[in-house]
Amino acid sequence: MSNVNPSQRILALDILRGITIAGMILVNNPGTWSHIYAPLCHAEWNGLTPTDLVFPFFMFIMGISTYISLKKYRFTLSRETALKIVRRTLVIFVIGMAIGWFSRCCYYWASAPEELSFSQNLWASVWTFDRMRILGVMQRLALCYCAASLMALTLNHRLIPWITGLLLVGYGVVLLSCNGFVYGEENILSVIDRTLLTPAHMYRDHGIDPEGLLSTVPSIAHVLLGFSVGRMLFGPEANEARRGQDETSKGAGDAHTTLLVKLFLVGAVLTFSGLLLSYGCPINKKVWSPTFVLTTCGMASSLLGVLVWIIDVKGKRGWSRFFEAFGVNPLFMYVLGGVLSILLGSTGLHGRLYRDVLQPLLGETAGSLAYALLFVALCWSIGYPLYKRRIYIKI
Repeated sequence: MSNVNPSQRILALDILRGITIAGMILVNNPGTWSHIYAPLCHAEWNGLTPTDLVFPFFMFIMGISTYISLKKYRFTLSRETALKIVRRTLVIFVIGMAIGWFSRCCYYWASAPEELSFSQNLWASVWTFDRMRILGVMQRLALCYCAASLMALTLNHRLIPWITGLLLVGYGVVLLSCNGFVYGEENILSVIDRTLLTPAHMYRDHGIDPEGLLSTVPSIAHVLLGFSVGRMLFGPEANEARRGQDETSKGAGDAHTTLLVKLFLVGAVLTFSGLLLSYGCPINKKVWSPTFVLTTCGMASSLLGVLVWIIDVKGKRGWSRFFEAFGVNPLFMYVLGGVLSILLGSTGLHGRLYRDVLQPLLGETAGSLAYALLFVALCWSIGYPLYKRRIYIKI
């Protein structure tokens, strides 16, 4: 075992965060949605693909990071911490809505009827608030961050695993008793979203919004589960155990061994619990089912353990710098990917590069993947100089 300071274990967390952000950008930007390799597609309804892992992995990491960031405030709710949480929540939520508005604005402008005058086209492109989606990926991150942070500052941390369990069990009962696994408008999630948000402000997938209101409840439990793992790894009990190892001169090696055992144990328990329970409660990303939470959190914990072993124990870090550029500025890189995707798509550059260059050269599906990889590389070329100069854009 290498003599690595325990605090450097957070590097593996940055790398995992970077892998998930790069993965989210990759799967969101194929050359064409008509030709995608199967692992890069979402499950149509029940089931799980590699693509379905990237968003829940990020939320699990956000839970661990929330524990680390609030630890410096000693988990005390004050005016300063409350304002910081509320301000960050609002900024992330508004950015999410702004990306949706910008997308509608650009695509409408590019496809507006020719008979419209410049001013009419401009107004029609800008004023899309009557049909703008309210919720989305960034909005879900904002709501879950806010709820998990406030609970972490006001509740006894020993209660949080029990609250997480209650949220998942309660949500599971609602799904099983109220058509929660019906892929249609009779689903309870669709009924609530259509009532409160109205169809004009929803994502339309058989009437179901995958980031809707009710499915935010298990998403909060998802982040709380990550928070509990963060407490297990970096909390008072873990620190006490590390001090005891130092006193017995066992050093950083045993500290890393303890960390790895905890991560793999949590990963195995959660993954197998989710898989076994899926026979009665299917794994489903679009409704964010309790089994989806358990399985993806378990897999994320196991992958984090693998990264700790490779990066912090074996010291093999050179390969990880590509992902570190995404991991140190995660939300900025995600927003950058969204904005660049909109600009390339609405100006026609996306289509021309795929149709005129990549498709003739590589074929439909391989060309589609090549475009996605080039897009990730473009985002990295902007994020890497920031990483090298230690410029961290916090939202």
